Amino acid sequence: MTHSPIVKSFWDETTGSWQYVFHDPATMKGAIVDPVLDFDPQAAAILTGNAQRILSYIADTGIEIVWILDTHPHADHLTAAHWLKDKLGAPQAIGEMVTGVQRLWKGIYNFGEDFSTDGAAWDRLWADGECFMVGEIPITVMFSPGHTLASVSYVAGDAAFVHDTFMMPDSGTSRADFPGGSSAELYATLMRILSLPDDTRLYVGHDYAPDGRAAACCATVAEHKASNIHLKDAPSEDEYCKIRDERDATLPLPKLMLAALQINTRGGRMPPAEDNGRSYLKIPLGYFEPR
Repeated sequence: MTHSPIVKSFWDETTGSWQYVFHDPATMKGAIVDPVLDFDPQAAAILTGNAQRILSYIADTGIEIVWILDTHPHADHLTAAHWLKDKLGAPQAIGEMVTGVQRLWKGIYNFGEDFSTDGAAWDRLWADGECFMVGEIPITVMFSPGHTLASVSYVAGDAAFVHDTFMMPDSGTSRADFPGGSSAELYATLMRILSLPDDTRLYVGHDYAPDGRAAACCATVAEHKASNIHLKDAPSEDEYCKIRDERDATLPLPKLMLAALQINTRGGRMPPAEDNGRSYLKIPLGYFEPR
């Protein structure tokens, strides 16, 4: 039996990020993947427009959310997972290697001993190959590092949420130059995802709508094999890494990275409030080279 979830996508134009709600039509149980919490860096203001859109859709369609899932600690937007957990009561989860990301960025930010690196900010840490159910839809967790050292994809029936691995075919694949990233590991991840059945729908984490086309979020494994600009000619690992590394060297760091990662490594929580009741972000001066 082919299990086919209904997928609703939400695009955040500001960050080029895709967010998803998928559900089992037989039971109306569903999950949220990679929700965005809006952040105005000039005012340092937290806003909830994207998350509110997701809540409205869930209420209008009558979905019971049973999981709130992040694929990795995002560098380009804040996660709304914890905010949505407060509203919906559903548990939030991420891959178990997130503890390595916490340790890495604890050092970069020089966080104190009150910053936990055991993954306790999430209700569940998934292992590679672990399976769970959303209604009658079987979900398999696929460890998919390269973009970060902790990334996972969620294979949900005939759909897979593959985050920052693939872009749309005309944009190729995602960058691998963040701390803990690796183009060689990303290549292995891409090959693993391409081993899924050809009709598997791959839902990507980002689209920047090149050449003025409409933003898009989904292409099948077969479509990526045939036309993905980084993979269609079946490059070797060395050939792919050369293309990826040269491209990454020209890219600026994400505008929200230094803000986002000190929120996202806490599962979407703000830093602890100081004695005036307000939270503050830290900026590690001089750690990154300008690009």
